[in-house]
Amino acid sequence: MSERQSPSPFPALTPHNPAIALVEGDTQTSYAELNTKVGQLSSALLAGKADLQEARIAILLPASLHYVVSLHGIWRAGGIAVPLNPASQLPELEYFLANSGATHLLTAGENPSGLSELCDRLGVTLRSVDALLHTGATLTPHKPTPLKPLTPNQNRRAMILFTSGTTSKPKGVVITHASLAAQITTLTKAWCWQEQDVIPLFLPLHHIHGIVNILSCALWVGATVHLFPHFDLQRISQQVGQGSYTLFMGVPTIYVKLLEHLSRLNQADAEILCNGFRRMRLNVCGSAACPKPLFEQWQSLTGQTLLERYGMTETGMIISNPYTGERRPGHVGQALPGMEVQLFDEHNAPLNQEDIAGEIRVKGEGVFQEYWNNPSATAKSFKQGWFCTGDIAILEAGYYRIIGRDQIDIIKSGGYKLSALEIESTLLAHPDIAECAVIGVEDPLWGESVMAVIVLTEGRSLTYEALKHWCKGEMSAYKIPKAITKQSALPRNAMGKVVKPALKKLLQ
Repeated sequence: MSERQSPSPFPALTPHNPAIALVEGDTQTSYAELNTKVGQLSSALLAGKADLQEARIAILLPASLHYVVSLHGIWRAGGIAVPLNPASQLPELEYFLANSGATHLLTAGENPSGLSELCDRLGVTLRSVDALLHTGATLTPHKPTPLKPLTPNQNRRAMILFTSGTTSKPKGVVITHASLAAQITTLTKAWCWQEQDVIPLFLPLHHIHGIVNILSCALWVGATVHLFPHFDLQRISQQVGQGSYTLFMGVPTIYVKLLEHLSRLNQADAEILCNGFRRMRLNVCGSAACPKPLFEQWQSLTGQTLLERYGMTETGMIISNPYTGERRPGHVGQALPGMEVQLFDEHNAPLNQEDIAGEIRVKGEGVFQEYWNNPSATAKSFKQGWFCTGDIAILEAGYYRIIGRDQIDIIKSGGYKLSALEIESTLLAHPDIAECAVIGVEDPLWGESVMAVIVLTEGRSLTYEALKHWCKGEMSAYKIPKAITKQSALPRNAMGKVVKPALKKLLQ
């Protein structure tokens, strides 16, 4: 099949590259083999068309060869990829598919109960990647029309990633091929990626951290990615001890779990694992604040100084500690090349001196294009050309330190940013709950854990275990409250809105 002239070609993804791109269990896939499979899937999706014309194609797959083939096959065919969380429940999937206007949903063929009926109701074509690859392999080679070169006024859209916002439902973040390429090239340079690198990928692939920071950076430079559908502590630890990896990237929760695992090992096995990390050239921690004790303990045991960084789905990575130079615990570092960062006060005035807290706002080629079908949210998120992150930071001796968020309805738990309002909306569907408020409480493992404060319907009772069981069919596991507390009433202001700072103070 002829090579499609994608607007953001991955240099290593060529027909003749024998280097290993992906390792999944005992199966290795070279860049040349991956390129062939991407072409097959692209042909099957095109089905004789020259271009998918930015049709939205959803992906419901864990980290796997099929996921990578799907992502790049959609891009090569001219579609917009919509990666979804495989752990999503049917009500969540219904929202994502309907909101994005997806025409197809790609899966491994083993689908959760009710998914086929949902897709039929929404008019979404449910496709197995295996079947598509077989179809693409038997089709007459099709030469798609080359995509036009990118210009400042013509940014083809690459992805829609759903992220929690301040409203009750997630927003679709539209990332163009130009923005994607800018994010990747910035990080490959800043973190000195090279084709000899090998990295495990166990982070979710419906988030920017897994998609860009690991998978896309690795495939851009020709490195090797070991794919895991989830964090397999035993297998990953074994491979670390064997010296399989040169880089490691995780959220603070992962490093906490590794430290707990080390504490349970005998001295000899613990030293093997620590030496495996010590031999790596880089360990990165992000998606949530890294506690200083964790930073120091990891450094003491492994000799690795964690590189903390800061970014968002809407922007990719914005700020990073340096690859070469001082990495300060508790600080996310300095603005990355190509990203313009400025702190603003509550009056929208720029702060031009250090040690004063302000909101982080950013400009740069990596910033997203828009919120899908939500022009009002898009307009509100920009002020005078700056994207407003909502995160509050202080600049201290040239390094940014995140101190909080001006939107209390965002909970950062285990690397996820969760919408308290979305969880509240779901909980209120429970017949025993009359009112509820969801807040984040400090947690040593998760950073923040989800707590639900509930007011029961008169005459009803509800245990935590019963609520947890009910939630399993309504929301992803990481959104389910880890505790509940019952109140006779919720503190509200004159407008009837729950005053969450007062609620937190009451609980304390």
